[in-house]
Amino acid sequence: MIKNNTKIEYTQVVWEITSLLQKAESLEDALRTSLGEVVKAVCAEAGTIWFYNVNSDKRIYPSFTIGGADLTGLSLELGEGIAGMVVKEGKSTVVKDCRNDERWAGRFDETTGFVTKSMVCVPLVNKYEVIGCIQIINKKDGSLFNDEDISLCENLAMLTAIAVDGRGLNLGFSESKKSIISLKNVTKTFGTGDTKLQVLKGVNLDIREGEFLVILGESGCGKSTMLNIIGGMDQLTTGTFLFDGKDYSKADEKTLTEYRRHSVGFIFQAYNLMPTLTAEENLDFIGELCDNSMDAAEALERVGLSQRKDNYPAQMSGGQQQRVSIARALVKKPRIILADEPTAALDYETSIEVLTVLEEVIKSGTTLLMVTHNEEIAKMANRVIRMKGGVVAEVIVNRHPASAKELVW
Repeated sequence: MIKNNTKIEYTQVVWEITSLLQKAESLEDALRTSLGEVVKAVCAEAGTIWFYNVNSDKRIYPSFTIGGADLTGLSLELGEGIAGMVVKEGKSTVVKDCRNDERWAGRFDETTGFVTKSMVCVPLVNKYEVIGCIQIINKKDGSLFNDEDISLCENLAMLTAIAVDGRGLNLGFSESKKSIISLKNVTKTFGTGDTKLQVLKGVNLDIREGEFLVILGESGCGKSTMLNIIGGMDQLTTGTFLFDGKDYSKADEKTLTEYRRHSVGFIFQAYNLMPTLTAEENLDFIGELCDNSMDAAEALERVGLSQRKDNYPAQMSGGQQQRVSIARALVKKPRIILADEPTAALDYETSIEVLTVLEEVIKSGTTLLMVTHNEEIAKMANRVIRMKGGVVAEVIVNRHPASAKELVW
């Protein structure tokens, strides 16, 4: 009876995916949602859709990832690893124990910190060739994948291949950029005893140089806590935090102060400008604390506020004050800028003005990490990380990031 109920449930999932792939405006969103539905239906921990770059370097790349690890920037040669072998041979496979399987590319676990135990991997086959594969990883209850699970995955693969053939998909194979920030199995616990609260429960994330990364998630999911750790304003409980290859996991306060001073720029929801200093003086104050800082006048010009350099914060609008805070971050010439809800206190038009300034900052090559509740802003990002329950639940790659002026809310 349970088996029959599973078949009925999986049949419903297939119908839902079929409808979704036919009607969705964005094929990318439809594929990502479809993958999520399968991961949920089989009670798995994670899933990935890989596509084969047949026209260039003959490698396969992860294009959509639900749960598990951030695989952005990683790839496999054709025939390498389980996924690479499935793409090469065009045959489905079930692996009961990945770590003891000679085909397993174990370096992924070493790189991401995610533990892959078992998986089902099925090929994506169009009319002419194998174009990729779908991996579903780790049953949450520790059991092995069964025939119904495999059948559901194969149906998703078939529907995906048909949809890609029929509607086309700009795969936009990701560049392999240097990782500037790396978090591995990061946890953060507050309090002790009865008041003990674990906010981060094993975060694995790489932030790549020059990218715009948006962190989404409901209140309490751990996104601001993670931002504070990355910014050197708080310390992790367990795990590893690397910046530019240097380990800051157990850094003392002096080391963290130097890190904040020279490597990180901050933009907050509350502008945090000194009320008794002019715009230019606010920037000069920060510049004096740093080596090789940018000239305050140049920073104000970059955010379009040269004419406001002698104004005090009280003499400027909220949007102008936020642009001064962006200029203040730029003065340090930081490797990475962290923005925590920078438009939350602003109206729509002012938010677009501020986001347009940030857009120019990104174009200059600065890495930007933004926490926001506004899902529309995520359309501007190169990647979107969705957090849930203290872990990274989803990684989305935007192949065509929107401009600030295209956003509507």
